[in-house]
Amino acid sequence: MNYSPLPQPANISRLMSDELTKVKPHYTGHRKRLRERFLKAGSEMLPDYELLEMILFPAKPVGDVKPMAKALLASFGSFGKVLMAEPSELMKVEGVGEAAVVAIKVAKASAERLLKEEVADKPIIKSWTQLLDYCRIHIGHNRNEEFHVLFLNHKLQLILDERQQKGTIDHTPVYPREVVRRALELGAASMILVHNHPSGDVSPSKSDIDVTRQIVDAARPLGIEVHDHLIIGAKQHFSFKAKELL
Repeated sequence: MNYSPLPQPANISRLMSDELTKVKPHYTGHRKRLRERFLKAGSEMLPDYELLEMILFPAKPVGDVKPMAKALLASFGSFGKVLMAEPSELMKVEGVGEAAVVAIKVAKASAERLLKEEVADKPIIKSWTQLLDYCRIHIGHNRNEEFHVLFLNHKLQLILDERQQKGTIDHTPVYPREVVRRALELGAASMILVHNHPSGDVSPSKSDIDVTRQIVDAARPLGIEVHDHLIIGAKQHFSFKAKELL
């Protein structure tokens, strides 16, 4: 009777290694490769789902987050809409829990803060594009109307962006005297009024026009100028000054 020789220890280790290699998940090493591509080529070389994957890595330290990233993009339609989505809506997507929501909202808050710093570092009129980007990411995708006032100093630099009121889907109560009183408290020389239209239609309503005039009339005797009133939508904006409504 012939007997096969028993595998030597070195051969056993090699066989075990080969078997483990066979069962490795398809995404093994993916995170490392993705990080290397990001550092070497920048975000421009990554499709939206891969950039979203990187945002989601801390939320799921082990495992594949690509299905989650693709499911989020499929549900909301774009990278930006994922960042802007409400936490409750994000958690309706399969696999998305609190940790993933926090990672997504931190990414959104980081972009918002960066834009705000760019606006604050120079006169508003010299950073108008950044101002519009900031307003859009800040409130352009909100489901309810918000009325903000950007208070400016004599150099047209931002003192404070303050939300005055939060309203419903199509209305926000605004009190002109409160706006002017707050400007005086902050020592503001001028203001830019900002509110969003969740519908996406940035055309001003009669109420928008009336309250703008009331604030202008209340501020003018005190030497406070209203530079503009911006209505912000998800993809466009309306400027009262550009349309000669101020």
